[in-house]
This record gives sequence, C-alpha cells and structure tokens, in this order.
Amino acid sequence: MNTVEPLPLAAATVEALESVTTATLTTVLLKKGLRNVWIRGARPIGAAAASRRRAGRAFTLRFVPAREDLATPASWASPISTRTAIEAMPPGVIAVVDAMGTTDAGIFGDILCARMATREVAALVSDGVVRDLAGVLATGLPLWCQGTAAPASVAGLTFVAWQETIGCGGVAVLPNDVIVADGDGAVVIPAALLDEVLEAALEQERLEGWIMREVESGVALPGLYPADEATKARYEAWRTSLPGA
Repeated sequence: MNTVEPLPLAAATVEALESVTTATLTTVLLKKGLRNVWIRGARPIGAAAASRRRAGRAFTLRFVPAREDLATPASWASPISTRTAIEAMPPGVIAVVDAMGTTDAGIFGDILCARMATREVAALVSDGVVRDLAGVLATGLPLWCQGTAAPASVAGLTFVAWQETIGCGGVAVLPNDVIVADGDGAVVIPAALLDEVLEAALEQERLEGWIMREVESGVALPGLYPADEATKARYEAWRTSLPGA
C-alpha cells in the first residue's frame, strides 16, 4: 500500500494554532472560500479534550462497510490493520478516522488508544465512536468523536487504509492537512493554506480581543462589530502602539 509520508509541524506553529479558536478559523477559511471544513460529529469527549485546544498534522485512517470475509477478529493481525497504522504515527499528529459516521461499532478501544498516547499522538478525531470508554479516557488521549458503543469495529466496519485522502464527518481530509480541535469541534486547514490562514487568524483574534474590550467598556455594537472606518482607525492606532509593532 502506498501511503503519504507524515510531515512535521513546527512547535511554534502548533503553539500559535492552539491560541486560535476553531470559530475564528472557520471564519477565516470562509473568507477564503472554504465553507466545508468543520468535521460533523466530532465533539470533545472527556477531560483531556476539554482541557485545551489541540493542533497537529492529519494522519488519516479509513474504514469501509464491514464485509463478513474481511471484517473478522483475525483481521486485527493483518499487515493492513489499525495496529500497523498506529505504529506508523509519529509524535504530534492527530489521527483522523473516517468511520462513515457509524455509531454502532467502536473504531478503537483502550489498548489501541493507550498505544497512541504512548506514541505521543496529539489527539484522535473521528465521525465514528470508540469502545471501552472509561479505559480510553484513562489513557489521557484527547478525543473528539460521536460517542461510544460496545461492539468492536468489525461488527460494522472494515479497516482498509491509512495516510490516504478520506472523508470524515462530510469533510475531505488529506494526509498532512492541519487539524485544530477544541470545544466547538474539529476544523481542517488545507496544508497549502496553513501559513496565510494562521496569519489571518492571529490578526482576527487580536482584533476581536480589542473589540471585546470595547464592548466591555460600554461601546455600542453599530460601527464596532463589524468595524466601520472610524473603528478600524482606532484599532490600527492601538495595534501600532503595541510593543514590537
């Protein structure tokens, strides 16, 4: 199987991405013409996901509908298996799993998630569900998915590939795209747009932080949000007064 080699993401870039909300990122991407970037069904589960925002390169995995001769417990020992895929995950990636929205078969359980945590995978994002939820949460692996189900993956799914283009929660995800996940869900940033999206997102966060302070000081919304020319001038004067501006 030909797979895409995982690419690193600079620590400074991860830190900057984790300072930006997914709400801001969806707005920035919308302004660039990308409307379908929020992974449906991927909601934060447990304390690790709620504790802070996570960002990393997408390491993709793909399931298809179960077929009885393929989706068997014996398949877990196959060279093409979730186990082999996990061993190919470098530290810092976010595993993005296309489970076709299936909610009656858990894609991973506690042992597989424990191995991912040991390998320093940043998070697991899926449009499916996990099993052994208490054990999964105990691993500390940050998790975004639809919930939990007791049956194993082979009850409804067949694992077929990793590091290929997938569809997760109705969104196209390519290996090495960038994922940011927080309390509002998970967003996909196309790899080729990362630098310009991050720059615009950081500026929008700074602007909205300034607007929030204006609101808290009693300024009315008309002309403030969205900003008219006078407000933009006041903001620019404030921004240029910052140290290092």
